[in-house]
Amino acid sequence: GKRTQLLKGLPATSTVEENSPAGVSVYNFNVTVSPLASGVAVLPTIVNSNPLTEAFDIESKGGLEFRVITTGNPVLDYETMPKSFDLQIFVEDTAGRTDLNVLTIQVKDKNEHPVFRGNVAIQTVTIYVLERMPPGRIYQVDAADPENTKLKYSLLPATVPFSITKSGAIFSTKEFDYEKDPHCYFLNITVTDPDGLNSTETVNINIININDERPYFTTKQRIYRIPEEQSPGTIVANITAKDPDDEDSPSRLFYSIQSSDRHFSINPATGVLQVTGRIDRDALPLRLHPNISLTVWVEDGFSSSHDTHEITIIIDDVNDNPPECNPSDFRKEVNENTAPGIFLVDLRNYCKDIDVDPSNNQFSFTGLSGFGSNNFALESTVSGRLVMTGTIDLENPANPGVEVYTLTVRVQDTAHPNYSSKYPFYISFDNIIYIYIRIKPVNEFSPVFCNLSYVFSVSEITKVGSSIGRVHAIDKDWPPNVITYSIVAGAGNRDYTNIFWISPTKGDVRILARLDYETTQKHIFTVQASDQEKSTTASVTVNVLEVNDEEPVCSPNFFSLQIPEDLAVGTNIKGFRIECQDRDSDPRSFRYFINEGNENSHFIFSPRAGSNTSRLILASRFDYESGLDTNWIYSLHVHITDDNLVSARDKTTHLIKTGTVTLSIRVIPNPTTVTTTTPDFTVVTRRENLYSPSAWYVPFVLTAGSLLLLGLLGHLGLLLLARLRTRGPPARRARRTALINTPEKKKIKKEVVMTMTKINTVFDGEARDPVTGRMYEFNTRSGARRWKKSNEPLQPMLAMQVMSSATENSGQGVDGAEAPSKKEPSEKKKELTAATKSAAKPQQS
Repeated sequence: GKRTQLLKGLPATSTVEENSPAGVSVYNFNVTVSPLASGVAVLPTIVNSNPLTEAFDIESKGGLEFRVITTGNPVLDYETMPKSFDLQIFVEDTAGRTDLNVLTIQVKDKNEHPVFRGNVAIQTVTIYVLERMPPGRIYQVDAADPENTKLKYSLLPATVPFSITKSGAIFSTKEFDYEKDPHCYFLNITVTDPDGLNSTETVNINIININDERPYFTTKQRIYRIPEEQSPGTIVANITAKDPDDEDSPSRLFYSIQSSDRHFSINPATGVLQVTGRIDRDALPLRLHPNISLTVWVEDGFSSSHDTHEITIIIDDVNDNPPECNPSDFRKEVNENTAPGIFLVDLRNYCKDIDVDPSNNQFSFTGLSGFGSNNFALESTVSGRLVMTGTIDLENPANPGVEVYTLTVRVQDTAHPNYSSKYPFYISFDNIIYIYIRIKPVNEFSPVFCNLSYVFSVSEITKVGSSIGRVHAIDKDWPPNVITYSIVAGAGNRDYTNIFWISPTKGDVRILARLDYETTQKHIFTVQASDQEKSTTASVTVNVLEVNDEEPVCSPNFFSLQIPEDLAVGTNIKGFRIECQDRDSDPRSFRYFINEGNENSHFIFSPRAGSNTSRLILASRFDYESGLDTNWIYSLHVHITDDNLVSARDKTTHLIKTGTVTLSIRVIPNPTTVTTTTPDFTVVTRRENLYSPSAWYVPFVLTAGSLLLLGLLGHLGLLLLARLRTRGPPARRARRTALINTPEKKKIKKEVVMTMTKINTVFDGEARDPVTGRMYEFNTRSGARRWKKSNEPLQPMLAMQVMSSATENSGQGVDGAEAPSKKEPSEKKKELTAATKSAAKPQQS
C-alpha cells in the first residue's frame, strides 16, 4: 500500500532501566488511520531490531493507543548487553496504507547490590579452629560489585574474638580454650558498596577440642576365676577408665590387651572383657598351668598418653568330657556257622576320659542292644569284652537274612557329668559305641540255570547286535553271589569265530554276525554261569527262521542281441532265454516284466510268471518306414520278482526281492541287394563305441575281449592266408563278380575310393536277404557283409565274445568279395551305386 504517516509520536527516543521486569512501559504512541480506512488491518508490530533482540514487545492500551513494553526475556543488563536498541515498528490500516518508523531505546545503568562469590554465596560456610591455636587468618571471603566499585566488609556481632579486613580476610583475635570458651560462633559477614547497598551471609566457626589429658583406670580388682568351656561372649570382667578431656562428651578411650591372647578379647570402646575362644582346662598348656595373665591397655585416640592394668584369670576344671572311644565304631567279620564263645573285641582298650580331675574320668560299659544282639554279650561292665553266644546260618529260613549286625554299647561317666557348656545339646551324657559284625558268607552252593536248555527262534534278517533272548541262573547262597555269564563252546562257524555274545551280568544273548537260513538253520552252543568259585552250564539252541531275503539270480544277467528288422512276431529272439534261481523261493514264484527301455512294447517274456525260465519274444513288428519306430538299439531292464505265489492281500506285508537282467538289442536294417558298378574297392565304415558312464565294467571287458580277439584274428589270418594259397590266385588279383549281372557289358570308368582290404575280417552275425531269400553273413563291428557259404557255419563262440565285449555300433557296410549271379533290375543297380559311394566315406558320430 501507499506509505502514509500513521504512527504518531514516531520516530522517537526513549530510555529504560536495566533489570526491568516484564511489562514495564517504555514508550507510548498513537495510530492515525486514513479517511478511507475503517480501522487497523495490521496492528503495530516490531518487524526488526538493531541489534536483534526479543526484550521488547507492543501491547494495546485501548483504541488506537499502544505502548512498547519489556518482555523480561532476556532481562536487560547494562554491564553485559548493548546500551541502545533501534526498533522498527510497522502498521497498516484497512485502506492498505502502511507506515514504518524507528523507536530508539537506551538502557540506563542502575546501581546493584554487591554479590558474594565462592562457597559463601551458595551455602553456610563452617570453619573449624583448634583450641590453643595462635591468632591468625582463618578464612577469605570474596564478593564483587556489578558496577566494579570498591567494596567494604564488616562482621557482627562486634563482641566476638574475630575481625575482618578490607580485603575480606577473617582473622581470629585470641587463642581459644575448649574447656572455657564457647564451642561455636556465628558471624554475619556484610559487604557494602559506596552507595550503601549491601549483602549479608553467615559463617559458622567451631572450636575443636584437642586431647591433652592422660586417661587412668578406675577398676581395682585384679584376680578373676571362671570355669572352663565357657561359651564365646561370656563376660569375665568390666574394666573401666577415665579421661579428663571427656567430661562433657562420650568417652573416646580405646581399650586393648597388650599381649595377644586367643582366649579373651576386650571391647575397645567399653572395656568389657569376654571369652572369645575355647578354654579347655584338660588340654595343654592349661592342663599344667591353669592361670592366664593379661595386661589391659587404655589410651585416648589422639595422643600417646595411656595407662595399664594387670589381671589374672584362673580356669577351674569341670567334668565336661564324656568317655571317648577311638575308634568309636568297630567292624568285625565272623564266618557263618562259627561255634559260640569266640572273643570279638575288648572295648576298654580303645576308650578313655581326658578330664584332669580323677573323680571326673571314671566310666563303665552298659546297654548292649541292636537287632540280633541276643547272639552276643559283654563279659562285664568294667572290662568291656564282647563275645559271641550263638550260631548264625545265613541260608537258614529262620535266620532274618541280616548279613551285618549293628550293635550299640553305651559308655557312661561314673561321676555326675556337666556337658552343657561343651555340648549344649547333649542329653544322654554318655557316648555310644557302634559295633558292626559282618557274618561272612560261605560259598556252599553252585549256580543253577532256571532251564536245562534254552531254545530261541530268530529271523534270519535280524539286525546284528539285536537281543534274541536271555538265560538266567540262581544261587541258593545268601546273600546271592554275583553270577557271571559266558559262552564256553559252539558259538561260531567256519566264517565267524563268534556268532553270538552274552552279557556277562544280565545273561542277554545277542547276535554278532548276520544269520543265514540257507547256510545254517540251527545253532547250538553252551553257556556257563559262574559265581567265581563254582559254575554250571546250559545248552542254547537258536533256530533260524527263514525270511525271503535272497534276490533272484538270473543267467545271463547281461546280454547283447542283434535281430533283423523284419523278424516275425512271436519269434523267440535268437532262442534267448533267462534262467533264474532263488535260494529261498520256489521256482514257480518268479514274475518277469520289462521295467525300462521297451519302447512301443516290442518285446515280452514268455512265460511271464510261474517258471524259473522265460524266453524273449518279439511281441510286435518294427515300423521304421512310417516313423513309428526310430530307435535301432534297445536297452531293456528286466525285473524278476519272487512274489508270484504271494496273494494280493499279503503283498503289502510280504518281503519281496527283485533281480535284474540287462539286455542290449540291436535291430539290423534290411540289406539292399543291387549290382555295384565300381569294381575293386572296399567300403570302410567308421564306428564309435558308446556305453553308459555307469557301466564301469565296460572298459575292463573291452580290454580283455580286444586282447583275446587280436589273438584269434591273428590265428585266423594265418589260416586264411594258407587257404587262399591252396585255392588259387590272391584275392587282390581276382576279378570281382558283381552282385547282379548286367545285360550288356560296357567299359566302365574306374573310380578310386580309398581301398582298404582286411583279409582277416571275421563275420560273426548272419541274416536273411529279404529280396533273394539267401542267407548272408556280417561283421558286427565294421558292417562288412558276404553271402553265407553252405559249408562255412557261423562261429558261435567267437560271435558270443564279440557281442559281449563290444558296444553297439551305428552304420553298415558291404564287402564285395562274393556276390550272387542273379540279375537284378537296373533301378536296384543305381541304388547300390549311390549307396556304395556314400558308404565309402567315414561316418561321423
